Amino acid sequence: MPFQVSPGVQVTERDLTTVVPNVATTIGAFAGQFQWGPVLERITITTENELVKTFGEPDDATAEYFWSAANYLAYSNNLLVVRAVNNAINAVIGDHAGSDDSAAGVARVVQNGDDYDGLENTIATEKNLFIAKYPGDLGNSLEAYMLDSAGWDAGDTIVDAPTIAIRNKFRAIFNSGPGTSADVAAAGGSNDEVHVLVIDKNGLFTGTAGEVLEAHAFLSKARDSKKFDGSSNYVRTVLRNESKYVWLGSPLEITALSEDASPAANAGSLKGVNTTFKRINGDTDSEKIIGGHLAGGAAGTAITAGQEEAAYLLYLDPETVDVSLLITGPADPVTGKKVIDDIAATRKDCVAFVSPQKSTVVNSLASTRVANIQSEKTSFGSSNYGVMDNAWKYQYDRYRDLFLYVPMNPDIAGLCARTDLSHDAWYSPAGLTRGTIKNIVKTSWEPNKAERDTLYQSSVNPITTQQGAGVLLFGDKTMQTTPTAFDRINVRRLFILLEKAIANAAKAMLFEFNDEFTRAQFVNIVAPFLREIQGRRGITDFKVVCDSSNNTGQVIDTNNFVGDIYVKPTRSINFIQLNFIASRSDVSFSEIGG
Repeated sequence: MPFQVSPGVQVTERDLTTVVPNVATTIGAFAGQFQWGPVLERITITTENELVKTFGEPDDATAEYFWSAANYLAYSNNLLVVRAVNNAINAVIGDHAGSDDSAAGVARVVQNGDDYDGLENTIATEKNLFIAKYPGDLGNSLEAYMLDSAGWDAGDTIVDAPTIAIRNKFRAIFNSGPGTSADVAAAGGSNDEVHVLVIDKNGLFTGTAGEVLEAHAFLSKARDSKKFDGSSNYVRTVLRNESKYVWLGSPLEITALSEDASPAANAGSLKGVNTTFKRINGDTDSEKIIGGHLAGGAAGTAITAGQEEAAYLLYLDPETVDVSLLITGPADPVTGKKVIDDIAATRKDCVAFVSPQKSTVVNSLASTRVANIQSEKTSFGSSNYGVMDNAWKYQYDRYRDLFLYVPMNPDIAGLCARTDLSHDAWYSPAGLTRGTIKNIVKTSWEPNKAERDTLYQSSVNPITTQQGAGVLLFGDKTMQTTPTAFDRINVRRLFILLEKAIANAAKAMLFEFNDEFTRAQFVNIVAPFLREIQGRRGITDFKVVCDSSNNTGQVIDTNNFVGDIYVKPTRSINFIQLNFIASRSDVSFSEIGG
């Protein structure tokens, strides 16, 4: 306590209730190619339906990636997904297009929200009215329209049927037409409000052509206009934050049609003098409703290994993103090795899962299959932060009504996640109790006992079908070739949990004194946590040393702090021997030795 200079009573508190916190062990992470969705941005997905809404249904180019993510979600509800693309382009609608006018826009790539913000000045110089939210030809299914009071009030001079249909759709959805917002009215202006409609013209998003996807009411052309709750009501900002399908293109496209730009510095702002916005007013009433069918979107080509690796690098920093299970899906061995070595082994708080290449295990020669899998395993190297299986699975794709082969590493990661939920991270995910594979018709090949023995000796976990039990993971090895405790999945994941949790708790010791009191406090934090793990069968014994024996004068003088934690991990049973002994009828079992 601070020194007092006059008589009095001072009350202080000191919190000594620090405990070892719980840490997440079931956060999956995946990167791949999808039809839709933000690019190079981590998105949390909890269900397959959410995966479809965010990244689109599978097609021929994306099915193996889509089902890799979906298969993991069959076991768990927490998956981070990063989309990678190769030369994909956003669909656009050009400047001042009428309702039946798909005016060509300027080709544009906008990967995600941060990219959109960074491109604001560039986009402002391009004559695009709307830009599809994400790259891909799926954006070509979109229509987007905007009108203000002029379009709402347009009369019978509209002669083309498509424009009449769009105007009627606006009137059917919105209770009243746009006019003047309270902000602009208070500034002495008028005519700033707009309505925006986004429509699934081709039905690729909803399955129903012409279905309305979004309706945004009473947005403002004024860039500093606010809603009643204080959030922005500017049309560009609202579409940026709330629309799932379109960005606003150049705000100048609205300015040129709709607003008094004098003085120019205040154009589109409440700071303008007599901020009276001109109504959208083309040569005919048809042009008072602007927008149309977006076009020019391109899916691009298959992603390269480098692009896939760049997407996985978004999981590199443990301070930025918490992950536990890295899923590589159909990635090639080069990418898989980088995920294991450069992410999992670098972070040291997660495990990566890989499968053989499709050509190695699907319709491959039986005579060379095991040797080829071993060769791939050798290329990955030895690491207890990696787990490899031996097959792909054959499953049904209900979106395309066909069957396909998909790698099984998402399922193995999923088994680990399911084990966390039903038991604990230190239980083996294999076997009859916890190793059942979901959503499978058959495996790409079925190893016999001799082949399973060979694979297991090479640290490849076999997947096998057992009568009455289904398809099972029948091994729990990491990819480490040296026989230590860390060559088992459950031990590796146990230590990840211990290290992550205790390291988080140890942060409370930072900037404290390295004295007897602090060291005792550390032991009193860690020991109860380890006793709980012991009680839940994670370890058989432990010892925590944090005293003057390992915190010597040299350690203290260099501002360091040392805690040594010894644990004896529990081991999973991999080999069972049952001895049956026949005995004579006149022998008493009590006389037979054990």
